[in-house]
Amino acid sequence: MRIALCQIVSTPDPRANLELVADGVRRAADAGAELAVFPEATMACFGVKLGPLAEPLDGPWATEVRRLAGEAGITVVAGMFTPAPDGRVTNTLLVTGPGIDTHYDKVHLFDAFGFEESRTVAPGEKPVVVRVGDTAVGLATCYDVRFPGLYTRLADEGASVIVTAASWGSGEGKREQWELLVRARALDSTSWVVACGQADPRSVGREPSGKAPTGIGYSTVVSPLGAIHAQLADAPDVAVVDLDPDAVEEARRAVPVLLNRKF
Repeated sequence: MRIALCQIVSTPDPRANLELVADGVRRAADAGAELAVFPEATMACFGVKLGPLAEPLDGPWATEVRRLAGEAGITVVAGMFTPAPDGRVTNTLLVTGPGIDTHYDKVHLFDAFGFEESRTVAPGEKPVVVRVGDTAVGLATCYDVRFPGLYTRLADEGASVIVTAASWGSGEGKREQWELLVRARALDSTSWVVACGQADPRSVGREPSGKAPTGIGYSTVVSPLGAIHAQLADAPDVAVVDLDPDAVEEARRAVPVLLNRKF
């Protein structure tokens, strides 16, 4: 499976961010990727009022992403915000492409490091696995990576690749935590983990303000045995990576943690 990690710096303007999606989709398709993964908050960066920007899954922003994916003939995963029934928004991953039109709502909300995502964002309720070609792909978002149970649940439901879209908060030790957690979740689930984050805004001359998690870059692909297979730096970029499906079967035979679990 050939995937593209499209590491961007989202702006507060959803229309401008569609141009970033269009560029990433074009580059992914030109490279022969089957799946293009964009970060959490692709629609609009954190640190702005999300309620006025949120749109339903049949709204103009998602519709344009669908069009881009359809024209390119690839599947696209992109973070957006949808209205929630209680007046908050939902942190949603749109998944769209040939024969696919679904979404995942972030289950674990980032109420940590002085940020309170649950104040404005409503949680999702269920794991989601989609089939992209011959591959079952699980979905996770940012803070989800700190919860091993979600990743083992996705593997139990058939996932051999787990996409993790993020807008990781910066700070002391946060890059080290990002890399450690992504590698640990690959080992927990003996799956490929494709972790695509927002690039560091400072890499494009924009200074982050406040406590909002606006990204550090270092999008990473990790093998089912926890090795870093590919990684970007802190700036916007696209990485095209091939994933070997046999590596999952080999890892699960060698280290059958999913079968050996007692709890």
